[in-house]
Amino acid sequence: MTLKTETDVAKFIGDANAKVRKLRIVGGGTRQQLGKDCESDAALSTAALTGISLYEPSALTIVAGAGTPLADIQEALAVEGQRLPFEPMDHRSLLGSTGTPTIGGVVACNISGPARIQAGACRDSLIGVCLVDGTGTVIKNGGRVMKNVTGYDLVKLMAGSMGTLGVLTEVAFKVLPAPETTAVLLLEGLTDVSAVQALSKALCSPYEVSGAAHVQKGLDGVPVTMIRIEGFEKSVAYRISQLQNLLADYGESAIETDPERTKAGWKWVRDVEGFSDRLGDVWRISVKPVDGPKVAKNLPYADCLFDWGGGLIWALVPEKTDIRKDLQGISGFAERVRGGAQDTVPARLAQNPIVAKIEQGLRAKFDPNEILNTGIMG
Repeated sequence: MTLKTETDVAKFIGDANAKVRKLRIVGGGTRQQLGKDCESDAALSTAALTGISLYEPSALTIVAGAGTPLADIQEALAVEGQRLPFEPMDHRSLLGSTGTPTIGGVVACNISGPARIQAGACRDSLIGVCLVDGTGTVIKNGGRVMKNVTGYDLVKLMAGSMGTLGVLTEVAFKVLPAPETTAVLLLEGLTDVSAVQALSKALCSPYEVSGAAHVQKGLDGVPVTMIRIEGFEKSVAYRISQLQNLLADYGESAIETDPERTKAGWKWVRDVEGFSDRLGDVWRISVKPVDGPKVAKNLPYADCLFDWGGGLIWALVPEKTDIRKDLQGISGFAERVRGGAQDTVPARLAQNPIVAKIEQGLRAKFDPNEILNTGIMG
């Protein structure tokens, strides 16, 4: 059901709670695969909760309804030379889905792109939320300005909660100026081990790297290591030249500064476009960067894309392959984001018992009858 106001959402959830009817929360519909694991009697759509209610460029803040298309937010910010710091991913090409990415969906899934290594995750830019919990109660937390520090920090809790604790109706963000110039250092032919070493060295340098990725198979089939620097033109020129000197031991490098090419290259990384038109399951793996090459070595049948300096790995593998058995002994988290075989290869494993107990306690407070997105978290 599509609801147009926060009051509508509260009433609908309140009625569902009274009848213990389970609800599947739907935003823009770009990640419908998540819904396959959801137990539901009805759908609740936030798509009509749209519109930017407050935007103060001088205060670096923006507030919008949860159903507001992400593109609308980005367009409004671009007019003022600003952007969302965390570079949210668009899943449509990877998942072969349609729909429209919404700002509420970005928050619910805590979606963050390559810039996370410098700017932090979505939750780090989130400063306020309005939501309706599983009892139909409206909750507001945080504020519309960055100096607001009152109350419990439910803001961070809601980011990544996948709609299991409440339905977001409005979100508030701090934003940042868009960079004047972007430069990308490109190294070709590095092994996974050498690439992650180079990325780590760049990230530990004082040159403010905003993107650090490695592709096992670039567009021409050759491994490519990509390091991005952004900012004012003169500063970028100095920092990228110093970075080139710093990484000279890793071989000859090229520097790309064309705005369209740099933008397209990082969109390719951000949205994992290299896997979009290829058959197979796709897994998202989070580990310590130093363990990134170990993951790839243990998955010789996979094509891997390293982001976040090696801490995030996207792996394309044959259908119905459970990669977890080959990653024993490596600490981290693996989730299948594309593909089937849920009965034999679960997308997510059960949580650590301690974490699961904490999650159950939170859910008991926010959604005592467990009617919101039941089963979606694994």
